[in-house]
This record gives sequence, structure tokens and C-alpha cells, in this order.
Amino acid sequence: MSPQPPSGLAEDKERETNVLIEAAPESPAKAAEDDGPGRQLSPAAWLRMLARELHWSFVLGVVATYGVSQGLGGGINRVASDYYWKDVQRVQPSVAQVYQGITSIPWMVKPLWGLLTDVLPVAGYRRRPYFILAGFIGVIAMLIISLHSKLHALFALLALMAGSASVAIADVTIDACVAENSILYPHLAADMISLNGFCSSVGGLIGFSISGFLVHAIGAQGALGLLTIPSALVILSGMVLKEVHTPNFPYGQAHKKFVEASGKMLTTLKCPEVWRPCVYMYVSLALSVDIQEGMFYWYTDRKAGLSFHEGFIGFMFAVGSVGSLVGVILYQNILKDHSFRSLLFSSQLMLSLSGMLDLILVLRLNLKMGIPDYYFAVIDEGVSKMINRVKWMPLLVLSSKLCPTGIEGTFYALLMSIDNIGGLTGQWVGGLLLHLLRITRTEFNNLWAAIMIRNVMRLLPLALLFLVPSSDPNSTLLPSDLLNEDDDGEGDRMENIELTSLAVDMGSFPDKSPQECGKNREGLDVEQDDDGVSLLANRG
Repeated sequence: MSPQPPSGLAEDKERETNVLIEAAPESPAKAAEDDGPGRQLSPAAWLRMLARELHWSFVLGVVATYGVSQGLGGGINRVASDYYWKDVQRVQPSVAQVYQGITSIPWMVKPLWGLLTDVLPVAGYRRRPYFILAGFIGVIAMLIISLHSKLHALFALLALMAGSASVAIADVTIDACVAENSILYPHLAADMISLNGFCSSVGGLIGFSISGFLVHAIGAQGALGLLTIPSALVILSGMVLKEVHTPNFPYGQAHKKFVEASGKMLTTLKCPEVWRPCVYMYVSLALSVDIQEGMFYWYTDRKAGLSFHEGFIGFMFAVGSVGSLVGVILYQNILKDHSFRSLLFSSQLMLSLSGMLDLILVLRLNLKMGIPDYYFAVIDEGVSKMINRVKWMPLLVLSSKLCPTGIEGTFYALLMSIDNIGGLTGQWVGGLLLHLLRITRTEFNNLWAAIMIRNVMRLLPLALLFLVPSSDPNSTLLPSDLLNEDDDGEGDRMENIELTSLAVDMGSFPDKSPQECGKNREGLDVEQDDDGVSLLANRG
């Protein structure tokens, strides 16, 4: 994934926070002492501890959103939608490439969903109604896709966009819950982040692993129809979520804060230290042309392609997910202290070189090396996703360093939206490239040329690296006037907490963890302990 945190009255926010604190269990620290100093909990005991301290409904919301909806559902949707466009709608790969980009648009307006859940409570609740709304949107959209055998491509596209919006809204809502609990239970902040990442990673691996078999057994429409189950679970989590009721919300004052925040956002964007890296991030992602749909059609074509079956496609994407996790580990343990410019230079160069693996596969040179197509395709997917993740990590950190005091969360969400638009541009340029080279459902003679053009275009952002600061992630990038802002009181501080959800962006890129987001909100920094575990710390 709208600038400054909208603020309701400070009194309302303080009252809500006080009620939450009074309703909270005694003390997370005391619970830790009861378990014994330094005692390692088993996974089951750890989950019970989180359910006891944070309330079981919160844990259910995390599992439903991160684990089942984003992780499991995201893996199934990725494979099933590819087969849906190919086998049900029977569109050309260039068209499918464009359609896949369009369905990601709801993630690009993620700041809008965050602002709605933060400043427009429904019936006195900020989170519950949006969970329920997200779930119902997802259920209806997936039922339309699965039950209508001759659905027009336009309506199918709208339904898939609605399904994507469902996941994005639920993602923002649970992120807000995580942010609030990180303030109320600072000793459990790292545990919440671990729970989020664990659910997302495990859910994604399971989803990709079973997606191909589901498509083979019940078809693409049937597999997409199963996504009503994650949406129904999101509805359930919204119905049972423990939340403070806050009636009589002052909508007028929230609008006033929107106007003030917009002014500060525009001022920040005019700053050279901000717009220059933003230009690089957009161009870098836009020129990383995506021709994945052309490769997918070639993978699965029975005559001119490799004739990979559905189960293997799901397995291959699961290996890619593992490669992405390896990229995160490499960055955290080896690369995180390198300067932005040097790391982006190396990763962009490696990204172009890794694209040659696709060329080797398409030209069947791997067979001359004695490597079967199945093994080489898996290696290709794992390596490509790992390098993509290594490239993406410093961009996330750089984005977090560009956020001014007071609107960190919303400005970070805006930067993520710019990045997502860059990714969408890359997908559409890839679709145009496939069309110009006449790569169709059955014709792949020019696929090698598309790969070569893509690899060369990936080198072009290197010419713009001068726009990226040469400093390392530990340096301050913004001018002092954007970093120093007087506090307006404790009430305003609590108001700012509400929009932390926008900084913990796990939607457009499902395998991204909250610790990648750097600084989240005023009073909420992401730090790292000696083990590389990200901790949310209350500043001041």
C-alpha cells in the first residue's frame, strides 16, 4: 500500500485507551515471570499465552487474515486465477498479464481503506464492521466467479478485483489491531510480529502447495470458489473481535485533520530528499517488466511448451515463496548495513542476470547441460524470487526513512502505493511487450526475445541510482524541519496510533513482514535485537 493521522477528539481516544488498559490482563511481564525467566514456550503454549494476554479473538483475527485469507487464500488465488484466465476465459497471455495487474489496484489505494477504518467508525466500532464488510465482499465475489459458467470477462475482472479489495481491507484492519496492541502490550510486540509472519508464511506455503492439486481436481472456478471459506472466517473474526465501543465520534474534526495532513504531505513530497528516491523507486519497478503470464502459458502448453501439470505449477510457486523467505534472511543477517546505493546496484544487476535463467530454459539449453526441465524451472523460480526480495528489502527501508514526523504511517502507505503503481506499470508494459511480439496462447517463438528485452530493461534503472542516497539505513535522510515536530499532547499521540496500520503493509506483497516497514508511527519505532528480531518500542 493520505497523510496525517486523522484525529478524533483527544478525550475520546484517551477514554478508549483507558478502557482497553483497564480491561487488559495484569501484565505481560508478570506472565513471562510466571513461565520462568528465559523459559522457551512450546508453540501450543506460546499461542495459549498470546490468547490469554491479547484475547483469543485477536489471535483468531491474525490467523484468519494473515494465515488463511492472505497466506492460504493468496497461494490458491495466484495459481487458480492464472488457470481461470487461460482455460475458462481463454484470453491471450498479454491480456491476462494486464488483467492480473488490474486486480491488484485495490492494494494501491490501501491508504483509503486505512483512513476509513480509522476515522469512520460504524455503530461505534472501528474494526468489527470492516472485517465483516471485507468478508462479505470476498464471499459474494468468489461465489459469482465459481457459480457463473459463462461470466463475461469484464464482470469476472470486477469480481476478482472485489476479492482483492476484500483481502486488502481485512489486512489494513488487522494491522490497526496489531498496532494498538503493540502500544498496550509492548512486551508482546515481538511475539505479535512473529505470529503475523508465521501465519503468513505457513499459510502461503500450504496454499501454493495444494493450489495445483485443487485446480486439477475441481477446476479453476472450483478452486476460486473455495476462497469463500477464508472470507467467511474473516466475517467470523469480525463478529467475535473484542473491541471498545466509542459512540458519538466527531467526524467534523477528522475532516479538519485530513486537510492539515494533506498540506504536510505535499510539503514533504516537494523536498528533494524525498521526491528523488521516489522517482527511482517508481522507475525501477516500472522497468522491471513482468512477462510472467507469457511464461505461465508456455509452462503449461502441451504442444509448444513444457506441459507442466497443475500440481507441479503449485509446487514451483511454493519453492518461489521459500526463495523469497531466504532473501529476507540474507538481507537481515548479511546485507542490512550496506548503503542503499551499493545494495540496489548489486541487486538490480543480479536481477537482470537471474533473468537469463528463463532464457536458458526457453532455449532448452538446460537439456544440453543435463538438467531436466522440472529441476531447472524450480531452481529458476527459487533464485528469481530470492533476488527480487533482496532488491525489495532496501526499498522498503528507504521508504520508511522518508516519512516525516506526525504522518509516518500514512506517508509510508503513500510511498507503498507509488511502488505498487510502479509494479502495475511493469505488468502492463510486459503485457504490451507480449502483444507486440505476437506471443499468444499457442505461439511462443518470440518468447526468448521478450525475455532478452526484459533483462536489458532491468539494467536501465542503474542510470538513475544517483537519485538514491549513498547513506546506509542507520542514517537520517530527511531535513531537520520535517523530523522535529512539537507534540500536541498525549491525546494527539494516541490519535496517531490509529494510523499505524498503514505502515505495517503486508498486502501487495504477501510475504513481507511488518519489521520491513522501519519506522511506523510517532512513538512506535522498529528496532532489532541481537538476534535480528524486530521489536516495536515506545519512543519517549
